[in-house]
Amino acid sequence: MEWLSLASAAVAVCGAAAAALFSYWQQRRLRSREQRDYMDRYGASLAWAAFDLQTRLFNILHGHDTDQDPARGDGFLTSFLIRGTPREADFVRHSTVFVLAEYLGWVEILRRDIQFLELGRSRVNAQVMTQISRIGASLSRIDTESNELRLFRAQQRAVGELMVHPDSEPGRRRCLGYAEFCSKLEHDQEFAAWFTDLLADVDGLAADTAQAVGRLTDLQVQLVALIDLLDPGRERFPQFRLAYNPRTRPRS
Repeated sequence: MEWLSLASAAVAVCGAAAAALFSYWQQRRLRSREQRDYMDRYGASLAWAAFDLQTRLFNILHGHDTDQDPARGDGFLTSFLIRGTPREADFVRHSTVFVLAEYLGWVEILRRDIQFLELGRSRVNAQVMTQISRIGASLSRIDTESNELRLFRAQQRAVGELMVHPDSEPGRRRCLGYAEFCSKLEHDQEFAAWFTDLLADVDGLAADTAQAVGRLTDLQVQLVALIDLLDPGRERFPQFRLAYNPRTRPRS
């Protein structure tokens, strides 16, 4: 009977070990699926935010090229911020700062909820986070000739934190929309104070873009590289993501 008791005990131990191993495997599988869901959801939103920001930068840079040739008419900032109506000027000023802030908001959301996605397990995730870091470096780049739209790392985090919607929760976070952003600029002095210099920077770029071309070109090109990682099949953005190159600018 003693051997039967030992056999029963061994079976029980093995059963418990198998159950623990199965539970561990199931939890890892669920966590992996959750991380993939987060990256799919947040990665798409980050890609759209990066696309909107790089598009605005491209329009500013290409508009600067256009301004150099009177035969081609006025560039983007000249058309809407300098020679446009007050309503058009306010829109360009606010929307330019918004697309920058929204991008930083989605970067902050990834930082909070995904915790960098166990980078060692995914080469693509590691590349995405590396590219985000490069964009942060471009955004904080010190240039003796230009500081328009420059934000140092701590400022980038602060702006990102402000853009995370207060009613969102882990796994379902979202950024402030454009209408909410404009309303807070108007009614929340503490919120608005973080964006005063950036709004003034847009006016500075309208007055003279030339000194900022190098910094903004680098930032725009880095954003296009991030979009290429997040949308390698060009399913979301089949067109309109061209890295700016002043040497190959279109001619009329």
